[in-house]
Amino acid sequence: MKLLDKESIVFLDNHLLAVDKPAMVETQGELLTAAKQWIKDRFKKPGAVFLEPIHRLDKPACGIVLFARTSKALSRLQEEMRERRIKKTYHAIIEGTLPAKEGTLRHHLTHGEFRAHVDAKGKEAILHYSVIEKKGNKTLIEISLETGRYHQIRAQLGAIKCPILGDKKYGSHTDYSSGIALRHVCMELEHPVTKQPLSLKIKGFSL
Repeated sequence: MKLLDKESIVFLDNHLLAVDKPAMVETQGELLTAAKQWIKDRFKKPGAVFLEPIHRLDKPACGIVLFARTSKALSRLQEEMRERRIKKTYHAIIEGTLPAKEGTLRHHLTHGEFRAHVDAKGKEAILHYSVIEKKGNKTLIEISLETGRYHQIRAQLGAIKCPILGDKKYGSHTDYSSGIALRHVCMELEHPVTKQPLSLKIKGFSL
């Protein structure tokens, strides 16, 4: 079975490719290689294919990854990222009980040894969450990021004793079917060439 197929493609034009990454696949490794091959086969391109991810999605997480198909698109999207003009929304299934049905988490994070740490000397990390559904000890939440720190969602939820299912690195005691229960479900941005608003969406989790 191929890593990418027609159902995996979220968006495609001459400038962009967005795909639905499965859990336990590296963005910069296996996914990038598969995406380049998909483009090569789809358009019967000879030689090398230009394709660069504009962001990373943790290996155990799943969901939208956006690639630039041209250097112009890449530089413009990187500028949008730096200026925090790209809105990213996630679904997560967590253990434990949140302090409220909706709220904002603020921490300072550093990273090393392949994980993030809460540290007053670190960079500020801010996310907003709202509860979608709760069943027993499991809660489905929607998350929007204000900052984009390394392992931010995972570390912040772990810090308040509400780790993502399957995320044993940040305190989960529950196994998950594949990877961790974190899914990038929506990305809103300005198209780097047409300048039109672009909303990329995929189906989220349910309990």
